[in-house]
This record gives sequence, structure tokens and C-alpha cells, in this order.
Amino acid sequence: MHRKFRLFKRRMLKFRTRQLRLVRTASRHPYAIPVFVVLCLSLLTLLGFWIFKPISAQNQPVPKVVIISHDGVQQVVPSIEPTVGKLLSKLHITLNQGDVVEPSLTTAINQDDFRINIYRAVPVEIVDGSKHTFTFSAATTPRAIVTQTGHTIYPQDYVSTVPTTNFLKQGAIGEEVVINRATPVNLNLYGTPILIRTHAKTVGELISQEKININQNDQVEPSLDTPISANLPVFVIRNGEKLQNVTQTIPMPIDTIYDNSLAYGTSAIRQYGSAGQEVITYQDVLQNGVVVERNPIQSVITVPPVTEIVAEGTNLSGIKGDMALAGIAPSDYQYADYIISNESGWCTTKWQGEYGGCPPLFTPLYANDAFVGYGLCQSTPPDKMAAFGADWQTNPITQLEWCNWYATTRYGSWYAAYEHWVAYRNW
Repeated sequence: MHRKFRLFKRRMLKFRTRQLRLVRTASRHPYAIPVFVVLCLSLLTLLGFWIFKPISAQNQPVPKVVIISHDGVQQVVPSIEPTVGKLLSKLHITLNQGDVVEPSLTTAINQDDFRINIYRAVPVEIVDGSKHTFTFSAATTPRAIVTQTGHTIYPQDYVSTVPTTNFLKQGAIGEEVVINRATPVNLNLYGTPILIRTHAKTVGELISQEKININQNDQVEPSLDTPISANLPVFVIRNGEKLQNVTQTIPMPIDTIYDNSLAYGTSAIRQYGSAGQEVITYQDVLQNGVVVERNPIQSVITVPPVTEIVAEGTNLSGIKGDMALAGIAPSDYQYADYIISNESGWCTTKWQGEYGGCPPLFTPLYANDAFVGYGLCQSTPPDKMAAFGADWQTNPITQLEWCNWYATTRYGSWYAAYEHWVAYRNW
């Protein structure tokens, strides 16, 4: 045994000596070290590329398809730009004075088939009394045109547009916007000074238009037939009663219009609005000098509210576009989208409690699915949707038709269904 071991050691020693001689011989070759360094660097480069490329690829933003309508053309581009303004800048699309971009330049580009509309300004003449201003605007309402061009406008002022009828005389080739200014009046109502603006011609007409109730104990100064002039002081005085005026804000009304030229989820303000103001007069009932009752006797709108006009996009892309085909109204898109996004993530073939993406096909998972939700709106049991089509397992339109029926039948409206979902996290 010892002899065999000694023999093995001798052989191993001879092998190592032979290997060492080969390495020493190779190292004396003039190209050995450069070749060795190149091979090591190549291996390190390949290893780094293999490790870091997937990470880099995951961090790259996914391009969105953007549709830009401008200058009579429709331009479709893929984009990774974060906002409307940055994309237009990258594409070198110039905006001129008065041009309007919808949605706004700061709007995030966060979906495919994102739509940008550029409305080019046209020549406009603004007539403000004896003052004529020539400018450019693409705004859609007379009040918005005046605001966009930097003119101060009050809620009581009338603004209208008329077409240019005589280019040589008027010097304008576009619309003519006429401002009919209201006259400021310093009204003192039962001791409270109020600045109002009016189109009334006399003090009596002012009192009537503002719906100020005048009783037999009231005094109006100056007389009712006095012509209205700028900053005219008008006093309404009541003797023998304790009156109190309280100023309140009138909420700004909002008029929403639905526009298919804008992508769903985006909006544009086409006319900026503002809140109004009213003065409510109360008659106090006193007992021993203490107010025990306060009764409103009239209200005067000193500043009328201005309606804000908002365009909401309804142009849908992908599976969400099927909402229109299923008969869901544009005004309900936001509520349906919220519920479906939370129920199934817009997956037609998803079962309740199923995670890890959207299955490509309908796959029965349960022996008894009578108590398990399925589909876009998680119908329970799933086969309830069969009443709207035999293809209910995979067809999003069929499923959405059932969803629409369910929301309006059980809750009365999509909005009521949405409110229930927000309150109880189910529907």
C-alpha cells in the first residue's frame, strides 16, 4: 500500500512539473500576455452586457402612439416624451400668437392613441367702445377670445361676435368681437356699500333689474328717473327696522361637453369661468335689544357667475373603446372605467382572485363557479352574461353589455354604482 502511494506521488509531481514548464514556455512568447488580457476583457464585457442589458431594457419607457391634428393634416408618431409641450417642441411644431393646443401643454402623455389638437389663430378685431384692437385668436367663445387676448372683462359685460362685412372699411378679415361694457354704480344698500355693474339706463331700471324690494318706508336717492352714469352713488335707505346684509359666494357653474377629438381621460378648458357674488338682506327681530330671529327678505346678485366650459375627451383606444360599442354613454365612461379597472383590470378572461396577468383564453378553474366572479365586471355566477351573447366567455362587448345592464338595473346609473363601489369596495 505504501509503495503504491509513493508511486502515485511521484507521478503527480512529474505532471505538475511538466505543466509548470509549459506555462513558463508560453509566458515567454511575445504575444502571450496581450492575448490573455484581451480574452479576459472580452469575457468581462460579455458578462456585463448579459447582466445589465435586461435591467436597462426594463427601465426604458414604452413609446405611446400620439395622433396630432394640425394645419389640415393628421400626424401619427410614437413618443416617449412625458408631456404635450415637450413632444411638440421635439417635433419642431411652432405655436404662434393666439394658437390653442388641446389638451394643454403640461398634460401628461400616458396612453396610446393620445390625441393632440392644434387650432391655428385667425385674425380678430376687438371693438371695445371707441377702441379697436386687431389681434389673433383660436378661442372658441367670444368671452374666451377677449380673455385670451389680454383684455379685462367683467361678468356683467356683454360680449358677442359679428362677421366682418366690409373689409376695406373695417380693416379686418376675420371675426369682429364687440364688448358692450356694463356701467359701474356705487350702490349703498341699507348701509352696505356695493360696487355693481349694470346695463340699466335709469336708477329705477337698476332697482328693478337687481330685484331690490322697495316698500313704502324705503328711500331711494337719487330719484328713480335719474339716468345711470359711471360711478353714480345710489342709496337705498330703510328707516325703523334693523337690517343686516350678508355677502355670499355663488358657485361657478361648469358646462361639460364631450369631444371625440380628444382622448378619453383628457380635457381642455374652452372658457374660463368664475364664481359670482350675492348680497342677502336679513330683517332682524329684536327682543330686549337681542336678535332672536333673522328673516331673509331679498337677495341681490352683485357679480353674476361666469360658466366655465370644459371639453372632456371621449375617444377611446384598445379594449376601452368597446364601451361605446356596448352602449355605455360617454358621461359614464369614467365611472365604468373606475369599476372595471378595480374589478378585473380590464381583463376579459380573469377569475375572481386570479393574479399574474390576463389569461389569453377562457380556462375553467373551479368545479363549481356559481359563487366566483368572472370577466370584466366579475359577474357572479359567470353564465349570467350568456343572456347577452353565447360568446360571453371571451367577447368584451358582450360582457360590457351585461355590465351596462347590471349597473343601470341594480343601481339606477353608473354613477350610483360607482358611489357604491367607492363606499363598499364591491358592487
